[in-house]
Amino acid sequence: MFAVAACAELRVVVPAEDLEFELAGRIAVRFRDESSSGNIAWRHGARNDEVLITTPLGQGVARIVREGDAVRLTDSEAREHRAADAETLTEQVLGFRLPLAGLADWVRARAAPGPSQVRSDGAGRMAELEQSGWKIEYLEWGADGRLPARMKLTYPGIELRLAIAEWK
Repeated sequence: MFAVAACAELRVVVPAEDLEFELAGRIAVRFRDESSSGNIAWRHGARNDEVLITTPLGQGVARIVREGDAVRLTDSEAREHRAADAETLTEQVLGFRLPLAGLADWVRARAAPGPSQVRSDGAGRMAELEQSGWKIEYLEWGADGRLPARMKLTYPGIELRLAIAEWK
């Protein structure tokens, strides 16, 4: 599922003044009977996103850029793909859905706009969220207890696991 390419790094498409968060960590994907893992680096702003997925050795797999309503993905062979949204694009090119629209809220332990169901833990933090067909489980929290460190996201036929090592 994840292919090998030349080393890659984030380019600055999210201006510093618009940056809402930046995170780095690991991602594991299980889709049907296939599984892959790698690294993820993500810069998020209100109108822009830049996500870089690399192999465990740091070789580029995909670079996803959202600028306003336009989403494009550059694959490991430097081919550029476009679609109406990141979920459709990642499913077409990588074979799994990356829910970028909701994920920006979910990684900050909050529901995205729209209907949702939330279950809290004993400390009053979000333990589980169901939204847009996804179930998000908050498995571990960072040292300050405000932002998640490990999450599991499931959608029919797919499981994504995020281990967030660094928040900026």
